[in-house]
Amino acid sequence: MFSHAQRPAAWIRINQLGYSPKSVKVVVFVSKVRKDIDTFELVDATTSRSVLKKEAGKNYGGYGPFMSSYRLDFSEYQSEGTYYIKTGEIRSKEFNISQRIYDGHADFLLRYMRQQRSGYNPFLKDSCHTKDGYTIYGPMPDGTYVDVSGGWHDATDYLQYSATSANATYHLLAAYRDFPSVFSDKHQANGLPGTNGVSDVLDEGVWGLQWLLKMHPRDEWMFNQLADDRDHIGFRLPINDPADYGYGKGNGRPVYFISGGVQGLGKYKNRATGAASTAGKFASAFALGSQIQKKENPKLAETLRSKSISAYQFGLAKPGVAQTAPMKGPYFYEEDNWVDDMELGAAAIYQLTQDSKYLKQALEFAAQERVTPWIGADTAVHYQWYPFHNFGHYELALSCNKDERNRLISFYREGIERIWTKAQHNAFYRGVPFIWCSNNLTTSFAIQCYLYRKLSGDDSYKHLEQACFDWLFGCNPWGTSMVFGLPAGGDTPVDPHSSLTVLHNYPLDGGLVDGPVSGHIYKKLLGLTLSEPDEYAEFQSILAVYHDDHGDYSTNEPTMDGTASLVYLMAAKESDSREVGSAKK
Repeated sequence: MFSHAQRPAAWIRINQLGYSPKSVKVVVFVSKVRKDIDTFELVDATTSRSVLKKEAGKNYGGYGPFMSSYRLDFSEYQSEGTYYIKTGEIRSKEFNISQRIYDGHADFLLRYMRQQRSGYNPFLKDSCHTKDGYTIYGPMPDGTYVDVSGGWHDATDYLQYSATSANATYHLLAAYRDFPSVFSDKHQANGLPGTNGVSDVLDEGVWGLQWLLKMHPRDEWMFNQLADDRDHIGFRLPINDPADYGYGKGNGRPVYFISGGVQGLGKYKNRATGAASTAGKFASAFALGSQIQKKENPKLAETLRSKSISAYQFGLAKPGVAQTAPMKGPYFYEEDNWVDDMELGAAAIYQLTQDSKYLKQALEFAAQERVTPWIGADTAVHYQWYPFHNFGHYELALSCNKDERNRLISFYREGIERIWTKAQHNAFYRGVPFIWCSNNLTTSFAIQCYLYRKLSGDDSYKHLEQACFDWLFGCNPWGTSMVFGLPAGGDTPVDPHSSLTVLHNYPLDGGLVDGPVSGHIYKKLLGLTLSEPDEYAEFQSILAVYHDDHGDYSTNEPTMDGTASLVYLMAAKESDSREVGSAKK
């Protein structure tokens, strides 16, 4: 081993989860000094025998804190086992190659979703926020009680948003529909251990649907947000939440009606212009839920069918965006697009009803936003274009004729090319901007690459797709996974911005943290102070900053919707690995 003074200023970054035999397999060599390497070796960790030796290839040069960087590709090697990569004196951590390398990981992510439940919380085995809520901005008198308890807390704060919840619900339901064999049944509907004959991912998706039904209780009523930033009063458990009593009513929290106009009860206001951005998300979640529940629960399926149509009509009546509402501070979800949401809503309702008017409208919406606008941009404000990939193009492509299908595929390809134009010039193949929730963007972009590959059969971008996935699990400048507890025994977050860990050291298993932001963004954030010395200090740069520290709410706070998206991506990876393995046999 090297002493600190002797330690080479070079590292090999890996995907700590490991690699599937038939997948793209790349690690990244980085050095803080200018360094050229000629070859690298793949070494069997059990026998210490070199099983593959290759030329290192191109030096991609500087990136962030590094002066030199290489992509070391060993994709051709497919034998299962435990290995490490070595070049000169530098060696990577050990990793596995296995067909079953991703087994159980999608289920593991659901632990965080259950932990985020409001109403009855199975992790704490207690209830919270049971008095929600009282209305504001609606056609009914302010202060009218409506039962909107349930759903998921958005992140470490206990606010709840229809937009993120509906998007999360859709991803969970889509994961169940597309990859049912990946998930197990080890929990009851209430989230407690046990079995109920229902896949755990479907239980979680139905939990989301039940709350969304409460947020759209009548055809002409739809709510966008539960609570506001008066919630931000420091770390505390949700079951002991004094914010319940801090909103002026003495009990319960405010629920914001979608008025279609600007909202904000304090100094700060949003820029809302309509309802369609949220209504379209409701419509798609309800329609997919109805499809899935047709056989198992026909009564629920019919309710969801009716609600999907009424939600879609609500969006048509109020085109525009329904942003979340700030109160004390300037931060809110600044969504600026809505046609993607209505496209997905229309496509899902068409799949459900086969009514051609929805197909026609979905195609019209698709043409208005070919590419999700953050893709290829260098920056964006918080959640400016959301969801971070357009599932609508995929669902619509499954339903339309060949020419329209090819056009929709070309929309995905156009977006992927925008990222690839930037990504191909650095060793991490990084083209996603370092804005708040960059891990969510990375996850969504990997899903877009996956959906494109499935629709087109084109593997041209599989290295880019895999690089995004690898980034999330350690093939990044910091060498850390961005998911709490995954893999077990790996370098993963241990000090996230979370009341549960800070106050009680409870694990946040499965939670995807926000991820790195640019140094410029980090310097401007308010109220951010690290609680301990930065263990990743030598890897920080103006390009990007990440801290495993609960004092950094910008990079190390897990989010419910990002985790739900990762459930879909992880299920896709596990399914792909199994399919390839079965085909090989």
